[in-house]
Amino acid sequence: MMTLEDFKAARNVLKGVINTTHLIPSPAFSKATGNFVYLKPENMQVTGAYKIRGAYYKISTLTEEQKAAGLVTASAGNHAQGVAYAAQKAGVPATICMPTTTPLVKVNNTRDLGAEVILQGSTFDDAAELAEQLSQEKGYTYVHPFNDLTVATGQGTIAYEIFSDLPDVDIILVPIGGGGLASGVSTLAKLLNPNVKVIGVEPVGTASMEACLEAGHIVTLPTVDTIADGVAVKTPGDKVFPYIQKNLDGIITIDDGELVGAFLDMTEKHKMIVENAGLLTIAALNHLDCQNQNVVSILSGGNMDVITMSSLIQHGLIDRGRVFTFSVELPDRPGELVSVALIIAEQNGNVIKLEHNQFVSINRQSAVELRVTLEAFGHSHKKAILDALTQKGYSVREVMTADFYN
Repeated sequence: MMTLEDFKAARNVLKGVINTTHLIPSPAFSKATGNFVYLKPENMQVTGAYKIRGAYYKISTLTEEQKAAGLVTASAGNHAQGVAYAAQKAGVPATICMPTTTPLVKVNNTRDLGAEVILQGSTFDDAAELAEQLSQEKGYTYVHPFNDLTVATGQGTIAYEIFSDLPDVDIILVPIGGGGLASGVSTLAKLLNPNVKVIGVEPVGTASMEACLEAGHIVTLPTVDTIADGVAVKTPGDKVFPYIQKNLDGIITIDDGELVGAFLDMTEKHKMIVENAGLLTIAALNHLDCQNQNVVSILSGGNMDVITMSSLIQHGLIDRGRVFTFSVELPDRPGELVSVALIIAEQNGNVIKLEHNQFVSINRQSAVELRVTLEAFGHSHKKAILDALTQKGYSVREVMTADFYN
């Protein structure tokens, strides 16, 4: 069981090991939602995610014999780094099975901490099968990423820090994958204050915990489809599930598209890099049906590769009308390009890229295509630019996002 004494023991073990990630007030998200929003930045943790809490505490409870056998686990990346870090501190070998889709930054960070990494399958569940097999065949001690009450107890110590910084917290938003973090946080939170609400957040494309709660027992999704790789779990943990049933006050599901805007907001308003799984609780702020409540969003991690960051920023800017592409047909004669450029300049548009295609028509005197990519202030500014071109007699066609990348 996860008892108050267990949580106290975990907190004591983790002192001096983890960072105390103090709450950060968010004026921007508070204004946007009508609540008092605070961020719990576990992306600033020792290994870039909360997973160090559960991994380190679990390994601290193992016998010398269990540690000497070597450790094995499966992970989409953050638990891997937590186990590798704790194993390195304990001086024991660790083998980590990770999906082939794991971001490179997580793979490299795990290897840099001295662990052996084996890439297996396209999902966490594929990697977990191999980890279980290695545990049985080679006698390794399996440190499960979420379906372990000791691990979940370590994760739950986050609640101590939340209540220390904000004793009158009303709502805690927590990401859900396999259920380790949500079970630990919700259980300790309810022990500290039974009136606090703890709400889980998971992607629409991998809403496995919601399916379990609806069924009343553990179920397995046939597939998972989300950009939030850290919570892409087909089968939640059966050991932690009873604690979820008892202590979680509800689940919010988030479409992947909402994470794009959340990443842009977090980067611009708080200058922090938060991975997609950690952004679930930011996107969930817009789904709360309340006002003037003290709300804490747990940012579970920040281990994201730069290619993913670049893609999210580009898509975010396009979705918000801050970058767009249009096509216009012009007569092939001197001065036409300048005329278009002047109209754009008058509307304060900023040109990013120009493509001038003389071969769009067999009659070059009739038309050439000019494709322009612009930076704007948003959808209203974009509309003003396109309207100004239309009013000057130009035939304008906005190019869709897919065409932009081609």
